[in-house]
Amino acid sequence: MQTTRRTILAGGLAFAGAGLIGAPAVRGQGKPKVVVIGGGAGGATAARYIAKDSKGAIEVTLVEEGRTYQTCFFSNLYLGGFRSYESIVHGYDRLAAEPGLTINHQRATGIDRDKKLVRLADGSTLPYDRLVVSPGIDLKYDSVPGWSREAEEAMPHAWKPGRQTQLLKARLDAVPDGGLIVMVAPPNPYRCPPGPYERVSMMAHLLKATGRTKSKIVVLDPKERFSKMGLFQEGWEKHYPGMVEWLAPGVHDGVKSVDPKTNTVVTGFETYEAALVNVIPAQMAGAIAREAGLAPAGGYCAIDPATMKSAVDPAVFVLGDACVAGDMPKSAFSANSQAKVAAMVIRSELTDAKAFPARYTNTCWSLIETDDGVKVGGRYEPSPEKIKEVEGFVSKTAEPAELRKKTYEESLGWYAGITADMFG
Repeated sequence: MQTTRRTILAGGLAFAGAGLIGAPAVRGQGKPKVVVIGGGAGGATAARYIAKDSKGAIEVTLVEEGRTYQTCFFSNLYLGGFRSYESIVHGYDRLAAEPGLTINHQRATGIDRDKKLVRLADGSTLPYDRLVVSPGIDLKYDSVPGWSREAEEAMPHAWKPGRQTQLLKARLDAVPDGGLIVMVAPPNPYRCPPGPYERVSMMAHLLKATGRTKSKIVVLDPKERFSKMGLFQEGWEKHYPGMVEWLAPGVHDGVKSVDPKTNTVVTGFETYEAALVNVIPAQMAGAIAREAGLAPAGGYCAIDPATMKSAVDPAVFVLGDACVAGDMPKSAFSANSQAKVAAMVIRSELTDAKAFPARYTNTCWSLIETDDGVKVGGRYEPSPEKIKEVEGFVSKTAEPAELRKKTYEESLGWYAGITADMFG
């Protein structure tokens, strides 16, 4: 399946057109209000499409504490030296200029679902007729023995955007030739299934490119298999022979403890003294979703596969990494696709806009080495039980170099396209 920037966005743009069939008429006297929590791939997309396609019929407020947004997607390319940090940071100015859309740059501290109010850090509240919750993930700091919120400074995760990404880059740049990097990989389900293994590739690329070929990366994985496993292992053997060692749980017998003071990792069979330890812990839905009763403690939010509505509250929609999306992975592409379905449903319920059956798409690209890009993805439709994959595709091993280069170039087009789609 050949994907282009045009086809990547086509599914979402079809939904955008749903709001353009006739002039939407507001039901009732006042404008209905939609509040969106979280300005990432899910929230920013939903806010923009609801405001843009309702043509002023809906009053939309996006609640996002940050003034800028660093994408987690493509942050591995920054670690590997393929992109600057500035290239993965985006502002909200163009999105704020969207008619009918207001951005409130403060933290949402709580949700009163009975009164349909969102509480903000300054003590004020925002009423809503529909609420979109897209808070991303929180980390389970106690999932790795010895690791903690304080320990993330010494053993960075860089699985949430911002300072952690820059910290991991600085630590990677400081690894001496011959130094050991240990990655503690996360258990399922987690944000960006191929992400840890693309990160390993980018770390190895940077070490190799800077002459640190005596260094080694050990991956301690709690999983028996991982996304694009054959492709990554083929790439590691081809490009970084002897530099990457991936260990399944039966081989390392589990991570028993980590010591941030000494950069030591103890498994059932071996103790590693590392120059850099990258701990990627278990994950769960963002706190505001859990505290609002949209997810079980330590879990993710169940949704209606046909609408992205919360399974416990039909006035609330949950998008992206925070939700249980069936066969769809936790990715930016998934969140963007889900946001367009939610936006269509919200416009249909609050105005006279027409709704169409939900369709979802996703592609996850990964870079293994210069111009060696691979991908996995599919199309999805709602079933009574879950969002179900109806067509899937994945790169093949031993593909020609020209195809791999085209796949990488395709990912660059996607990044430019999705960030424009999110932020205007």
